[in-house]
Amino acid sequence: MTTAIILAGGLGTRLRSEVPNLPKPMAIVKNRPFLEYLMDYWIEQGVCKFILSIGYLSEKIVSHFGGTYKNIPISYSIEKSPLGTGGGLLLSLKKITEENVLVLNGDTFFKVNLNDFQNFHTRQNSILSMALFEFNERNRYGGINLNKNKKITSIEIKSKQLSGLANGGVCLVKAKEFLNIFKQKINNKCSFEDDLIKALIKNKAYVSGKVFTEKFIDIGLPVDYRASSGIV
Repeated sequence: MTTAIILAGGLGTRLRSEVPNLPKPMAIVKNRPFLEYLMDYWIEQGVCKFILSIGYLSEKIVSHFGGTYKNIPISYSIEKSPLGTGGGLLLSLKKITEENVLVLNGDTFFKVNLNDFQNFHTRQNSILSMALFEFNERNRYGGINLNKNKKITSIEIKSKQLSGLANGGVCLVKAKEFLNIFKQKINNKCSFEDDLIKALIKNKAYVSGKVFTEKFIDIGLPVDYRASSGIV
């Protein structure tokens, strides 16, 4: 069984002008919350359970979805105070019993074939595997350096290159190992990518990356949100 943690607890300040009264993953795209499209796709890929990591305006998400969505069970990991994507993930991982868990950004959409990605993760024997996309926009995404063995060797804060590889917001994580490494950070505010993933790389833990060619959609900025109808 594949469980997916969706990181949906952010404040969404950059999108507040477009979505003033909702958490960012609940932003309406063609009369439906963005989060529904995300969950629809991953249910098709075989996800059998969701854990929603939520904080800001969490009641809006809980009241909309309740305990199930299309017969798929949903549980919630609710931040009492803002913990960032990393802190929210660590809190959610305490609910995981499987060896591996899928981790998704709640404000991005990237069509990754889950079976292919799981096979890659198993072959690489990584503590964390990241789905990557190719970008061509300077200073927007953190550039990722990948060696010939598909191991991620570094992540730049914002790439100055015209093109490169970036995090697609879809990861597979060895749950217990990851949680054990960062147990001292549980209940602390931190970033999944900037603090936790970069710490793994710095300490020579095996973090791998696989490139997928589908379109990457990010609703984090108003201009991207207005163009997000392309997901349907």
